[in-house]
Order: sequence, then structure tokens, then C-alpha cells
Amino acid sequence: MFNWSSDQYLKFKAQRTQPAIDLAKRIEDRNPQTVLDIGCGPGNSTAVLKSVFPDAQILGIDTSPDMINKANMTYPDIEFRLGDARNIYDKYDLIFSNACLQWIPNHKDLIPYLMSKLNDGGMLAVQIPMNGEEPLFRIIREVVSEFKLNSISKQWTLEPEEYYEILSGCSSSFQTWETIYYHDLPNHESMLEWVKGTHIRPYLALLSEEDGLEFENEILDRVKKTYPVMGDGKVILRFRRFFFTAR
Repeated sequence: MFNWSSDQYLKFKAQRTQPAIDLAKRIEDRNPQTVLDIGCGPGNSTAVLKSVFPDAQILGIDTSPDMINKANMTYPDIEFRLGDARNIYDKYDLIFSNACLQWIPNHKDLIPYLMSKLNDGGMLAVQIPMNGEEPLFRIIREVVSEFKLNSISKQWTLEPEEYYEILSGCSSSFQTWETIYYHDLPNHESMLEWVKGTHIRPYLALLSEEDGLEFENEILDRVKKTYPVMGDGKVILRFRRFFFTAR
């Protein structure tokens, strides 16, 4: 079983944190007393919540021991613990999740379950990547198939219209929107480093060091052929993200 790497993830801390900042700003007029951050990772999103809601009691949970250890070391004034989004025992004024729920199946049941864990008047605030059609991720799927690997890095994202139907059935009011981020990365190698922190990490955990290097190099070669270099030497990673808030 692979484990997420906080150090690899944080190579792109600014880019990965920006959606959490944008989502938190949408709800900064609220005054939650209790906050749960699902899939807190190394604590960067939870720190955003602490800055927006300094008087709230905030808990960050994640299934990765490495991520929780990193969060505890980096933000000793915030509570973090191992936990699963499908097993929440308390109720909260705000449940927040930045780029986590796509790893959990069955959103038709998961989202109403999370809504049931809110106090009266509470809010669920979520950001989910919807970037499967970006060339980088199509390349990964091609290489995974050619290496005859099972598609274990599955993301369970639905279409926006499906989230509309789910939310209309379990919330009193909600908002949905999308943002496309254009991340300027130093070079093509940075694109590979990006997905080594998330998308291809489960595959690398299955491969030998030699096969893993071949797998990475095949992805990198195709990325270089697909993404043009800008005038300043950088490359642009287009990243589509879907947001919703539900009361």
C-alpha cells in the first residue's frame, strides 16, 4: 500500500493552496465555531481556515500518516489526526474539503452523508479537480495502459449537473462554480514532479525502480512533445477545478 508524500506534494504548495484560499474567501462572512477539514494533507488548507476563522475550533483529518505527521510538525497550534471522510463522529458548523473527495467513491451517498454531519445552519464547502481531459492526464492514461497497469489511480468525480442533482436533494441552498487555473511551471520536468505527488504515485509504488524510471521518462517524453515552451522558458499547466458550497 502506497503512502502520500508530504514533501513531494509541497513542491507546489502555492499552486495547490490557492483553490483553498479562493474557496475560504467565498465563505469568510460566516462565523463557524467548529470546522472540519477533510483531506487536510500537510495542513496547508487547514492553515488557510485558521487564518480566516481564527476563533474557531478546527480539526484537520487525512488518511495518510505522512501527511498528518507533517501537518502536526508545521502547524502545532492546529489539531490534526488520522481520519476518514466516511467515518465522522461529531457534527460541525463548517465541513471543508480541498481536492480530496475525488479519491472517494460514491458521491451520491458521500455528499448527503457529509451534509448530515453539519449542525443546523452549517455549510459544506468543497473543491474537486475536474482535469481528466487535460493532455497531461490523457498521456498518463495512455502510458498506464501501455505498461499494462490496472487503473488504480481512479478519481470518482461526477459531472457538474450530477452534483446539482445531489445538492438539490440534500441542502436548503447551494452554489456551484468552476475556475480554471493556468499554472506557469519552470519546465516540463516540473509537470512530472506535479503528478508524482498525486496522480502517478500509486503506480510508482507498484513498479521497480528501473521500471518506474522508464514509466516516468515515457510520460515526460510525451509531455515535451505536447506542451509548448513559452517565451520565458516556462510551460503552462491548465487546471480545471469545480467548487460548491451547500447549506
